[in-house]
Amino acid sequence: MLLILALVFSGCQAAAPAAPVQEAAATEAPAAEAAPAEAAAPAEAASGAQLICVIVPPVENPFFGAMSEIAAAKATELGYDVLQLVHDDDANKQMELFETCIARAASAIILDNAGADASVAAVQKAKDAGIPSFLVDREITQEGVAVAQIVSNNYQGATILAEYFVEMVGEEGNFVELTGRDTDTNAHIRSQGYHDVIDEYPGLVMVAQQTANWSQTEAYGVMESILQANPEIKGVIAGNDTMALGAQAALLAAGRDDVIVMGFDGSDDAIQSIMGGELKATSLQPVAEMANQAAIQADAYIKSGSSDKPEKQSIDMVLLTAENACQYETFAPTGSTEPCEVAQ
Repeated sequence: MLLILALVFSGCQAAAPAAPVQEAAATEAPAAEAAPAEAAAPAEAASGAQLICVIVPPVENPFFGAMSEIAAAKATELGYDVLQLVHDDDANKQMELFETCIARAASAIILDNAGADASVAAVQKAKDAGIPSFLVDREITQEGVAVAQIVSNNYQGATILAEYFVEMVGEEGNFVELTGRDTDTNAHIRSQGYHDVIDEYPGLVMVAQQTANWSQTEAYGVMESILQANPEIKGVIAGNDTMALGAQAALLAAGRDDVIVMGFDGSDDAIQSIMGGELKATSLQPVAEMANQAAIQADAYIKSGSSDKPEKQSIDMVLLTAENACQYETFAPTGSTEPCEVAQ
């Protein structure tokens, strides 16, 4: 009897640890499921820390193409991966591109926007996601949403061009103005700058003012129509170089090489036209400086939480004429001081 009781007692002792082992297995399972999610977070953050998005209008316009390439090159030089995107001046597409950058945990967005009012929501959405935006060329209508808005001094650039326009055309005669996209604040600022100068001369009469939406092709057609209705014109002043080049082509096709045409931006195409004796002038926007500054300030903000710069930053423009146009390339001075020779 004593032997039987001893065997039963020892069997109970051996079975007892089974319950604790089963409980341990139940508590460890959730921990094992959580581990992959915890491990994934640092990997995503590390990837996001390396990415800067550069979003611009259509790159067929050399102004925007140069901006995208220069900003991307500087960001790459600073050690970032770069995603270059184009919104085609479509605010809805721009929002989709912002959502792509947010989903990829970008560290910053460099933007030339698709509308002063329409772009506020996208920039705000990025800010809410912890992604700073650095705007170049075009401002938005709200402050405190983007970290920086780095723009050319469009008004100053327009006034120096208008002063030269008056000098070349003379203080009397008919002229035409081609304006940019109505949703772009720069279109209005440039037009205002032109008129604040030209309207001081009562003898200069604007016989037509029409948008060509920054397009060379559209400007060609618009200029053809205006010229048919108003053949007696002495000058055309345009809101950008592509429209000026379109107008110039239409005038040359009509045999009107006597009309003074001026643009705005300082593109290489405009410079070539000036040196070829066609366009007479353009105001150069410091695209290289704006794009480089956007990347440099984004890098500083990513690393320290501050760019140490004010949000609104304005850079003065340069008047390019037959005397100095050959000394500039890709929206920046070449360093050359050689005199320019214009084709006759």
